[in-house]
Amino acid sequence: MEPLHAVFILLGGLWAGTINSVVGSGTLVTFPILIALGYAPVMATVSNAMGLIAGGVSGVLGYRRELAGMRTNLLRLLPASLLGGITGAFLLLHLPESVFGVVAPFLIVLALGMVILQPNLQRWVKRRAEANDGVPHRSHTIVMTALVYFAGVYGGYFVAAQGILLVGILGIFMTGTLQNANAVKNVLSLAVNLIAAVSYLLFAPDRIIWAVVGLIAVSSLIGGFVGSRIGRRLSPLVLRLVIVTLGTVALYFMVAKLVAPH
Repeated sequence: MEPLHAVFILLGGLWAGTINSVVGSGTLVTFPILIALGYAPVMATVSNAMGLIAGGVSGVLGYRRELAGMRTNLLRLLPASLLGGITGAFLLLHLPESVFGVVAPFLIVLALGMVILQPNLQRWVKRRAEANDGVPHRSHTIVMTALVYFAGVYGGYFVAAQGILLVGILGIFMTGTLQNANAVKNVLSLAVNLIAAVSYLLFAPDRIIWAVVGLIAVSSLIGGFVGSRIGRRLSPLVLRLVIVTLGTVALYFMVAKLVAPH
């Protein structure tokens, strides 16, 4: 690997780890860098996902204070995320890349809509819970768990903007603040990346570029701690604006990739 390429990957990993901790979509930084440097798309996806695990760990540790009281939600949602990650990793290794390339923009639009409308939707969910003696309506829990599973499928397949999807889902259906939702999102995203990485190691070790994994791991680890410091200081409105901005950028690049001549 050329030294200049290593510098680009290190800088991309640092930025990706930072924004993954704040909201997600860090892959939209590192993945284009790897493609621009000439790596094959699937190899870039696999290596990038494995490298960003380190940033996920630091993001979870940085947000551990916001995880207080979230144990019940984590126990309910972690199995859904893990199962989704396994499904997504299987699809990555067996389906044409174009399949999710078409679906991904629609998922991002849905996630952004959920984030924008989150205050109103959350109030509606809260009113239904109050009418049920303060207990979340069973249908809401089922819908949230199902959506988290599908976010895991998407994350295991493409990784990019998984965090935006999760924040949109959790911010509506889960009790607590948007910062609590962000902290739980970090745990679920890490779980998906870990299970996907195990799948890659078992079934596609030849597609892993270990030099890329190492560079992204080191830089995203630092970025995760930086991002957690920034993210927890943002007000709900500012955090929502950051999510929508990054999500819009993600959508732009995904659509541009779809319409670009091959």
